[in-house]
Amino acid sequence: MTFIKLFKPEDFMMPCLNKELFGIECLGCGIQRATILMFQGDFVLAFKMYPAIYTLFLLALFLIFNLFIKFKYDYSIKMGLIILNVSIVVISYLIKIIN
Repeated sequence: MTFIKLFKPEDFMMPCLNKELFGIECLGCGIQRATILMFQGDFVLAFKMYPAIYTLFLLALFLIFNLFIKFKYDYSIKMGLIILNVSIVVISYLIKIIN
């Protein structure tokens, strides 16, 4: 048997402490499962699980890229992506709480 068949990615996921203590999901609930779904190729379900997954992935790629290559408007792009991500996370969280 190979290592991949012995362990599933879900075996290594951290539980949400906020959800366990207070019974309320936090702003980050679902990001681990969405990341696993994204890497497994289930893009629609990953988006439904955590709508900001793709913009967060884009932000992470940009930040890593920006470590090695600097250009003129990198701060503006970085701030725009951060504001976009925070907006998506907060709005999706409010929608999840209301429903």
